[in-house]
Amino acid sequence: MTLPDPEPRRLPLRRMPAFDWSRQRPTWREGSPAVIGAALKRALARPSGNWFVLAASSEVRADRPFGRVVAGAELVAWRTPDGAAHVGPGACPHLGAPLCRGAVTGGNLVCRWHGLSLGAEGFPGWSPYPVHDDGVLVWVRLDREGGEEPLDAPVVPERPGAAASITAVESLAGRCEPEDVVANRLDPWHGSWFHPYSFVGLTVTEVPEGPDPEPDRMVVDVGFRVAGRLGVPVRAEFTCPEPRTVVMRVIEGEGLGSVVETHATPLGVDDRGVPRTAVVEATVATSDRVGFALARRVAGAVVRPAMRMAARRLWREDLAYAERRYLLRSSGRWPG
Repeated sequence: MTLPDPEPRRLPLRRMPAFDWSRQRPTWREGSPAVIGAALKRALARPSGNWFVLAASSEVRADRPFGRVVAGAELVAWRTPDGAAHVGPGACPHLGAPLCRGAVTGGNLVCRWHGLSLGAEGFPGWSPYPVHDDGVLVWVRLDREGGEEPLDAPVVPERPGAAASITAVESLAGRCEPEDVVANRLDPWHGSWFHPYSFVGLTVTEVPEGPDPEPDRMVVDVGFRVAGRLGVPVRAEFTCPEPRTVVMRVIEGEGLGSVVETHATPLGVDDRGVPRTAVVEATVATSDRVGFALARRVAGAVVRPAMRMAARRLWREDLAYAERRYLLRSSGRWPG
């Protein structure tokens, strides 16, 4: 695929080549289980410091608690009046009531069962966890569940500046483990085949080679379909800064520097013992075009919901693949 000319145009859209799904070039040889498996193995070996993505920063608020189970640990999150995010055990230390159904008053969690007030300083038998709020996502450090050497802060990918970007975060959950989500993202070869409504002419131009490649990344040329044959061609790289995160970054073309972060957070197991994983995907888009400033002004009403809808559509399909991968792995039938 030919990337955009360096000369700026009024609109970023290009007319994509005619596309026939059944006649596109097969990619199964390039997307070999060995290549994907080696990339996954290297990703899983990187340290996380026991940090897990909990939620979008916007989901943790000062007027009500937010609850989620991460790696089997019941958690509750809230903000104090100074805007700081806090995360603690989700069960009240008095009689175990769910604190996510409580209230936030004066910066403290208040249990609805008996009115016990819990603050960021903790309470006998109840201690908040280390938290990192990067402005897009809230992370929590769970040392017992992570089992690694703790790090002071999570490995947060480099992003465009908040003042010149639009951010959208979407979350879905599936019956699989984090590695199944990461493996799916490390298989860009399926893009034009599995998601033809979004990707056109996807070609992988660079793959990591050797046991310890430098740089450890995959590079793709792809057209993001907008409507009909109109699309936006870019060159993007895929990297794994830590074991539960895959980052796609635009390195040439429209939206240079924009990132899509896919975070896989283990939730626990369901009543049948099947693991569940949340996909928390953060898209941080930027552009130096004049029209992007207008897009930022209407981001809340128009752009951000569209970005979330696109992410949800893709991950509804990709989670089905991740669930299939887990089913085959857990039954000993996975070919990789």
